[in-house]
Amino acid sequence: MPDLPDLPENAPGDAADTGEPAIRGAEVPETDTQRRRRRAQFLRDLAEARELRARVQPRRAKAARLRHAMRMRTFRW
Repeated sequence: MPDLPDLPENAPGDAADTGEPAIRGAEVPETDTQRRRRRAQFLRDLAEARELRARVQPRRAKAARLRHAMRMRTFRW
C-alpha cells in the first residue's frame, strides 16, 4: 500500500527479533538442548491447559477421571 512506510529488514515482531530460529529456511540445525527445552515448555503449557479445562469443566473432568480409573482397573499386566 502506498500510504504505509517501508519496514526495515529486522522489523519489530520479526522472527529474528524473538530469539527463536525461523522455521523455514533455517540454515543451522536445532540442537538437542534447544529441542528438549522447547518440548519441556510445550509439555508445561499442555499440563496447564489441561488443569484449566478441568477447572472450568468439572463434570467432564470427573467423567474422564472415572473412565481412566476403570481402564486402569481392567488393564491386565
